[in-house]
Amino acid sequence: MTGIAQRITAALGTLAIVAGVAVLSASPSVRALPEGMAVVKLSFSHGGPRNCRELSAEELSDLPANMRRKEVCDRARAPIYLELDLNGTTMLAEELPPSGIADDGPSRIYRRFMVSAGTHQVAIRLRERAAGSGFDFVAERQITLTEAQSLAIDFRPETGGFIFN
Repeated sequence: MTGIAQRITAALGTLAIVAGVAVLSASPSVRALPEGMAVVKLSFSHGGPRNCRELSAEELSDLPANMRRKEVCDRARAPIYLELDLNGTTMLAEELPPSGIADDGPSRIYRRFMVSAGTHQVAIRLRERAAGSGFDFVAERQITLTEAQSLAIDFRPETGGFIFN
């Protein structure tokens, strides 16, 4: 074969490979979610409060002057309690333990809920106290999701609580 014939053969071979890759990249089609479905993701990290108590006058007097402080706190954080309702059905009701070897890190969660596209009523509640009733943060929203849409629910106490993105 001459040099030109080899180049033409190499170009045709390359063209055939590129065309084959192009055909295979478009077929078969892959869907991340089934048809008509959307996803709600709940993902955040939040540290519960520490258990603190005030020292008595007697306890303060027993301490050296440079170590006297009115309040002493445990290293461990309290677990947080979380509830999520979707269209009136409880999808999640869970106590989230703190992370870390000494239970001194934040509680973390990541959950995905597949829902049908359309309008949904979401209610989410968080309690920071280890025991008790009532919730410290509550959010209720009516959301409308399109097919294959992903809604993320985050938590930022400094901005008032739950954020729907």
